[in-house]
Amino acid sequence: MNAIEIKNLSKSFRAMYAVDHLNMTVPVGAIYGFIGENGSGKSTTMKLICGHLVPDSGNIRLFGKDYTDPGVRVRVGALIENAGCFPGSSVYQNLMMQCINLGLSDPDTEIHRVLKIVRMEDNANLKFKRCSLGMKQRIGIAMALLGDPALLILDEPINGLDTDGMRIMREILLDITQKYGCTVLISSHILGELEKIATHYGIIRQGKMIMEISAEEMDARAQVFVSLKTRDMANAQAVLAKKYADVRRDGEYIRVYDVNDTAEVVDTLMKNGHIVSELRKNKIGLAEYYVELMSQKEGV
Repeated sequence: MNAIEIKNLSKSFRAMYAVDHLNMTVPVGAIYGFIGENGSGKSTTMKLICGHLVPDSGNIRLFGKDYTDPGVRVRVGALIENAGCFPGSSVYQNLMMQCINLGLSDPDTEIHRVLKIVRMEDNANLKFKRCSLGMKQRIGIAMALLGDPALLILDEPINGLDTDGMRIMREILLDITQKYGCTVLISSHILGELEKIATHYGIIRQGKMIMEISAEEMDARAQVFVSLKTRDMANAQAVLAKKYADVRRDGEYIRVYDVNDTAEVVDTLMKNGHIVSELRKNKIGLAEYYVELMSQKEGV
């Protein structure tokens, strides 16, 4: 069973498709990174899943049931755009109001449970307006976690956070899936951070899903390259280009793609009078993979 199954989902505004016959599959227990440029349809798709918008056509199933089923709706928590908290009320008071809205039977226990998950148990009495951006994002996640949902939908929760804030958010999301068994659908433009936690990716463009891929499959597809520096970069690149099929200049470095033997690269340069000052072997990351995929789709 999958947490989310979407077939031919469409939503238009003023005769323009925001989501265009979209197909999407999110496995149970996944952290699914939903990737796309601004206006690609990510937020609209999330709002459709949450029932905030009504689709023109298509089918959405959550845990094997229609997304409108009351029994499945209570298993979904979401943070889209912002937490919707009252600035003058404390963190605890805001969570209590949401508990009342949800009709939870033991709100105090539930509030302390979610505050512990988001590392905010010592800030329950802090007024929301006094919280940092990172804290506000964590409060939003805490509100979405009330009632112990099986699916958590998060729209851009790490944008605008500093390095420490992103680290804490990363740890929280991993805990949510690994310790509590929750499936997470998350969108973000910060692909380097998403790459550290996501188990699956969906890449959307102009409302259409252009690729779904697991992190393992992406890692297997990622090109290996040797990155290096020499004194005469232009000549060294010319030397390497005679032997290797894909040699590129990347800022201060030369990249030699699809090469496993770094010693061979160094030996080639040394035989032609070049001393390598820096050398490392790597794979292209999610951000580069995404840029290359978009370029291919544009026919660049």
